[in-house]
Amino acid sequence: MALHNSKGAISISIDARVATIEFGHPASNSFPAQLLYQLTETIETLGQNPDVAVVVLKSQGTATFCAGASFDELLAVTNETEGKTFFSGFAHLINAMRKCPKLIIGRVQGKTVGGGVGIAAACDYVLATQEASIKLSELAIGIGPFVIEPAVSRKIGKTALAELSLTAQEWKSAAWAKEKGLYANTFESIEKLDEAVAEFTRQLATYNPEALTAMKKVLWEGTEHWDTLLVERAAITGKLAVSEATKTALAAFKK
Repeated sequence: MALHNSKGAISISIDARVATIEFGHPASNSFPAQLLYQLTETIETLGQNPDVAVVVLKSQGTATFCAGASFDELLAVTNETEGKTFFSGFAHLINAMRKCPKLIIGRVQGKTVGGGVGIAAACDYVLATQEASIKLSELAIGIGPFVIEPAVSRKIGKTALAELSLTAQEWKSAAWAKEKGLYANTFESIEKLDEAVAEFTRQLATYNPEALTAMKKVLWEGTEHWDTLLVERAAITGKLAVSEATKTALAAFKK
């Protein structure tokens, strides 16, 4: 099954109780609002599918895993309400991933920026290539990684979050991401990554589904307030997005 629109595509396949979601967009697998909404809906639907035990989340191509939010749509934001709505897309996606009763395994094949780091952090377990470096560039464009921060901090802690977000121009290696806990393991090639993902999810899918769901709840204990928190963070970011400082930074970044 595939969902297409002019701003990207999402495809879903199910094999041996493992559902694979693949998202893609011509602009380095970034997310316009409509594609975020489709991915959120897809995860919610698969979460209720009795034929699915485990979900794999991956992106198209061999280069960038995800470049975060659509830069063009960010530039088009003109007021705080639009800003909150725009950034709420990632809030709703992370909450859907958090509340999905199925374990979500991230397959990260390349560089990841901003909201893409948040998506990786919201997965329950991530396998990546050794080329899968990460960057939180939000401060460099006048905003901050406020919506995704709870998910990222939950995985790597506040100290590593500070190191990652305050060096907004700097890439952190896949080895760094693994050391800090974002990635469970890294592999020297996409082929080896795919072999590992297939083997790991095949084994997971043989376990008692009720036990997997109970384990998922345990992994996310203490995050019940995120339904409110992440939307509040979207409002903070939305307000910053229309500030003069951010508009100036965005204009310079676009050039």
